[in-house]
Amino acid sequence: MTAAIRLPGDPPGGRRAVAVWGLGVAVYFVAITYRTSLGVAGLDATDRFGINASALSTFSILQLLVYAGMQIPVGLLVDRLGTKKVLTLGIVLFTVGQLGFALSHAYAPALASRALLGCGDAMTFISVLRLGSRWFPARRGPLIAQIAALFGMAGNLISTIVLSRLLHGIGWTPTFVGSAIGGAVVLMLVLLFLKDHPEGYEPEPPPRHHAKGFVRRQIAAAWREPGTRLGMWVHFTTQFPAMVFLLLWGMPFLVEAQGLSRAAAGELLTLVVLSNMVIGLVHGQVIARHHRARMPLALGTVGVTALTWGTALFWPGGHAPMWLLVTLCAALGGCGPASMIGFDFARPANPPERFGTASGIVNMGGFTASMVTLMAIGVLLDLTSGRYQVAFASVFVLEAFGITQILRLRGRAHRRERERVVASRVETVHVPA
Repeated sequence: MTAAIRLPGDPPGGRRAVAVWGLGVAVYFVAITYRTSLGVAGLDATDRFGINASALSTFSILQLLVYAGMQIPVGLLVDRLGTKKVLTLGIVLFTVGQLGFALSHAYAPALASRALLGCGDAMTFISVLRLGSRWFPARRGPLIAQIAALFGMAGNLISTIVLSRLLHGIGWTPTFVGSAIGGAVVLMLVLLFLKDHPEGYEPEPPPRHHAKGFVRRQIAAAWREPGTRLGMWVHFTTQFPAMVFLLLWGMPFLVEAQGLSRAAAGELLTLVVLSNMVIGLVHGQVIARHHRARMPLALGTVGVTALTWGTALFWPGGHAPMWLLVTLCAALGGCGPASMIGFDFARPANPPERFGTASGIVNMGGFTASMVTLMAIGVLLDLTSGRYQVAFASVFVLEAFGITQILRLRGRAHRRERERVVASRVETVHVPA
């Protein structure tokens, strides 16, 4: 391995960088807690709002629709306004959304509250990625991004373990109102302490004239880069199986199709989260040292996911053994870390002032695939009278489509990345153990 080097223009990193970036990660942690809180409150929401399963699934689909639709606008806002302003707006929106959900007694205002929450949530992750790229040397980029995602998954654990117990202990309104306090706390901290970049490392100011032309040029320039498009398809192909499993269909599949108790199914869902956190740390270290491992890790994750998913789905007799379900959930834990590799393809393809826009394009991939799959599974379950084998097989269609796009773009993206290594100032280099 080569010795660590510092590229021209690299920020210094250090303790202050960790503190400032950690504050951004805290915002993302709260956002994920809010995003996944419905996952433990589905049955309570059905009773509270008097809705059926289809109406309940609309909460998740609308939230993802808003999230995905906001990615490019958020990327543009981050590039133009900076991290602090966008994070502040996001905190206000997702906190108001969580509070509105806590106080809603009817379906329509609850649905509007989840849409507002999704809008605020959409502003967090791209902002955290931008914050990391402004405060840390480029060689730390993959590890920093994976650690941010790891803390996000910790927010999922808070929903699974803490909020679920509070919900059944003190009730709906106190639980969700109490959780909204977290948003108020991080808002105050961001306003007082967050800085967009270290002193002396100010980015070039964006153009102030012809705003419409700037937006169009910014999106077009990011999209023209093969690395941006490759990153989007990597994110598209790797993320959605775990997202669909955790967000809505994992519990019904394990209980109705596999005959497990709700408690056992909940433990398997928690395993997905824990596996995600462990694999994320491993991926970050490996990619930071060996950037050529990006594509093998991404395609390997797709292959393992498809193999375990198909084996569990078509196991003779219908009910897969517990060891296989554990293997499936552990494999699904690799989907989130693998999707982060998409950002590692987009980063060297774009200059720093365009990274927010490129990240927005990448981040649309997995959430678009998740929305399509959520709807496809629901429709196929209705058409086939609950046959999970048919409905869950829709995952293979999207994986196959995504892989064809990855294979089509990877050669061009790799050549372009080598050409831009120095100019982009974001080369992924080897670092010592």
